[in-house]
Amino acid sequence: MFKLETNRLILRDMTNSDECAFIAMSQDAKYQRFYDESDCEASKYQELTQLFIAQAVEAPRQSYQLAVESKVSGKFIGTVCLRLESNKQASMGCAFSRESQGSGLSLEASKALADFGFTELGVHRIYAETISKNLAAIKLCQSLGMREEAYFREDRFFKDKFWDTVVLAILRTEWAWHNKAFKTDSNTSRL
Repeated sequence: MFKLETNRLILRDMTNSDECAFIAMSQDAKYQRFYDESDCEASKYQELTQLFIAQAVEAPRQSYQLAVESKVSGKFIGTVCLRLESNKQASMGCAFSRESQGSGLSLEASKALADFGFTELGVHRIYAETISKNLAAIKLCQSLGMREEAYFREDRFFKDKFWDTVVLAILRTEWAWHNKAFKTDSNTSRL
């Protein structure tokens, strides 16, 4: 089983025992603000849990959709993912339970996984795409050193309206410079 540890978190492959907490997280109204209603059905999260479990054993592995577990409580508090694409590109995303938001845990998890992507997997560029109104996600990306590369006007339609989306990204060379202090100060380890 794949696992990364940070000071406060364990990032690991998802298991069947994560399914209930994953579904509960997805049913929160705040979580659902930037998703189509059909993307938030409980049955979809059951299917996603099984997909993420299956992806963990693919060879070569193309997706690291990881459960985030609090070291203090031992509970599932969210997910973080890195999806490998062609030309040494990868997309990244995360989702955290409302109770764990605002404490820097999403940044801690995202930094650990991005660092793994750049240093262990040899990724050249990591990007994230989000709805332009998702200010918390944009702030997280900027905290990782990502910069805005594209802004698409009204390119998504759900909840009876068009939404703008933003693409942010960082290159491996930028990551090394931006996160120098993080690398020397953190206790991130792969087990």
